[in-house]
Amino acid sequence: MAAFAAAGALALTACGSDDGPGSSAQTGGSTDEEQVTIRFSWWGSDTRHELTQQVIDAFEAEHPNIHVEPDYTDWDSYFDKLSTSVAGGDAPDVITQEERFLTDYASRGVLADLGELDLDTSKIDESILGSGTIDGKLYGVATGVNAYVVVADPTAFEKAGVELPDDETWTWQDYVDLANEITEKSGGSVVGAQDYGFNEPGFSIFARQRGQSLYAPDGTLGYDDATLAQWWQYSLDMQAAGGTPSAAQSVEIDAGGPEQSVVATGKGAMAWFWTNQLTAITSAAGHPLELLRVPGETEGERTGMYFKPAMFYSVSSKSQHPEEAALFVDFLVNSQAAGELLLSDRGLPANTDVRAAVEPLFNETDKQAAAFLADIADDIVDGPPVPPNGAGEVAAITKRINQEVLFERLTPQKAAEQFTSEVSSAIGQ
Repeated sequence: MAAFAAAGALALTACGSDDGPGSSAQTGGSTDEEQVTIRFSWWGSDTRHELTQQVIDAFEAEHPNIHVEPDYTDWDSYFDKLSTSVAGGDAPDVITQEERFLTDYASRGVLADLGELDLDTSKIDESILGSGTIDGKLYGVATGVNAYVVVADPTAFEKAGVELPDDETWTWQDYVDLANEITEKSGGSVVGAQDYGFNEPGFSIFARQRGQSLYAPDGTLGYDDATLAQWWQYSLDMQAAGGTPSAAQSVEIDAGGPEQSVVATGKGAMAWFWTNQLTAITSAAGHPLELLRVPGETEGERTGMYFKPAMFYSVSSKSQHPEEAALFVDFLVNSQAAGELLLSDRGLPANTDVRAAVEPLFNETDKQAAAFLADIADDIVDGPPVPPNGAGEVAAITKRINQEVLFERLTPQKAAEQFTSEVSSAIGQ
């Protein structure tokens, strides 16, 4: 964790593009005579595709004997395409993974243990490495780092005549009371907060603060229903008092994404998002926003916030060229040259030396996010276990049951029981 806190102070030359820690010069690979082709799959926007192609070009310039074939698509069709490729025995050599699906592919023997492929991970925090480790084997290395936080609009607070909270000490009840107060004092011109119940990472933090967890290390559920019911009860308390929008409005706002959130549109004071979404939200808002720790970090058994890998790089266990594939992953993660091109596109660089070196190139919101991550580093205890097989279904389950709670078709307790039942079935518990 100290690495995060010290990131801003590191010399910009700490990780050179040619011979810095974990660079391709140290990793080794194929001989100059051997010409090989590896395939690299990822998802994303046209901008990400263009940036990634520039990284591929830079890698190929250093390793002219290795050709990297791009294999990309949008998020909606990525895992369908990947599943088809794997089933047909034609998996990409380097695979971009998402945490909800990592266990699924690892348990089926699709992914190689990166720990056996000479990948340098010395500049990546242990809690981040743990997020890609299953049964002692590293199946995915983080592309970058995010944290789930409260995004606050100082303008909305000012309009309501309410001061920003002390995010180092505020409790969950403080959060509820503050949201209600903002709506009341502003005369309804801004709402205190956007509903937080559509995404399970918020509950993961809530449970961790109470010494529990969404998932246990053995792949089972790690919380009790009373804890989940309390999380939804706070949500209902705010809605009843006007601190959050009506049920119908909350569903509509959630469907609009970050750019249509209450803090992005000037209609509210607080919302929960990942730090890598700050740029898009700030751009939509048209003025600076603040990042706050989530409430309750000092009132429970422990802190609950954690560093989340934005996504993972994995290597296929069936790759005909595993050393070259690992060499490319090493370049993506540990090369300053790659960091200078990608910047925060896949989260703030997981390699802390690379992050420090490229931070001067970040835009203002990425610098803000980097400073925030460094600030909370000493309070991060660990990361959650890798989600079990079947966790990919949990996002949809959470959204659906949260709607039932907001429309008061399910009580928080009944919602917790149904959530537990459905998720247990999804993960085969």
